[in-house]
Amino acid sequence: MKLYGIPNCDTVKKAQTWLKNNHVDFEFHDFKKEGISAKKLQEWDKKAGYEAFLNKKSTTWKDVDEATKETITSFDKAVPLLQEKTSMIKRPVIEDGKFLFFGFDEKVYREHFLK
Repeated sequence: MKLYGIPNCDTVKKAQTWLKNNHVDFEFHDFKKEGISAKKLQEWDKKAGYEAFLNKKSTTWKDVDEATKETITSFDKAVPLLQEKTSMIKRPVIEDGKFLFFGFDEKVYREHFLK
């Protein structure tokens, strides 16, 4: 099981705490240190669509100029921006086999990990 995120993100911290408290082992992938490959983003896009993980509520997205935002009309156009500004990816990202989830939702975690 892999958890992707940024160590200082409150939502990532909440997910890590929940996983540890429920004895769920995970490997942490730090977007800031390790970045994210176009191949991994493509995997997520095929499973969920890039709109599921392009966080338009993030401060990082809000700081992007309007002209650039208007060009993000497809996955291919979103990739360079997501790789450059990984804080724009909805966090945390949970990958566990075929299970892929963006964000923290205790109910979803409980249903998946404690079944």
